[in-house]
Amino acid sequence: MATTHELRRHHPKRAIADARAAGELDRVSRGRYALPSVDEHRRLAHARKARLSHLSAALHYGWKVKVVPNKAQITLPYKRRLRAEHRSDVDPHWADLKPQEVDDEVTSPLRTVLDCARTLPFDEALAVADSALRSRMVHPAELRRAGPGLRGPGARTARRVIEHANGKAANPLESVIRALAIEEGFDLTPQMQFAESGIFAVVDLGSEELRLVVEAEGYETHGTRGGLRRDCRRHSLFAVWGWDSLRFAYEDAMYEQDWVRWVFRSWLITHKGGTPTAPPRLAQAAAA
Repeated sequence: MATTHELRRHHPKRAIADARAAGELDRVSRGRYALPSVDEHRRLAHARKARLSHLSAALHYGWKVKVVPNKAQITLPYKRRLRAEHRSDVDPHWADLKPQEVDDEVTSPLRTVLDCARTLPFDEALAVADSALRSRMVHPAELRRAGPGLRGPGARTARRVIEHANGKAANPLESVIRALAIEEGFDLTPQMQFAESGIFAVVDLGSEELRLVVEAEGYETHGTRGGLRRDCRRHSLFAVWGWDSLRFAYEDAMYEQDWVRWVFRSWLITHKGGTPTAPPRLAQAAAA
């Protein structure tokens, strides 16, 4: 899912029109676009007499996710059986949903967050929960109240997601980096305000206690010479005032997570006067 503004940050108007004409992009409402798979997932759920759920439901609500599922994610009642030939294009789950947990054949926003929190890796689940809170379809107090009553598989993981979700992260990239930091013992504040001697900035993630700034660097950040210049100035000012800064590219945060974890872990070791281990081997070489 993306808005016109978000698409135009990366693609010219003509490319968007060509993608629509080729069937690679659907206009779902004024100013909002989606991959054709979003509507296809709902059609498949309806055909299986199931409820659209998990990541497919998150996409239906327009939330940003780390990974778009290849198959429609659906939920059926416990007693419902799904024939083998009907499983190839869906990812089935089973649960007896209450009426308040379903809205027009789609799991409710709160139920969707809890399902994702139970079943997804921590970073993916946090990205969904942050996006749901950011959309205001789920209220923070509503989500916190749901935590103590959770039981069964994935309940502990879901409570961890609820504990850390706050919706302040601007996008899934920031949520993923924050999740990796949490796993290494860092409590980073999303969209932290940096203020030193009249210098004010808002950084992606940071810790006043550790005097650490963490930035999630998408390609568009340096799309112009002016953007690159501003970013260089920012990080020079951080160093002048005695703050460390760590910067992670999208590809590393998403696909080289062992390396990102090693960076967090090693920074903490050196911060305490120790010597870090050698970095892990990267699976993907950086483009020249």
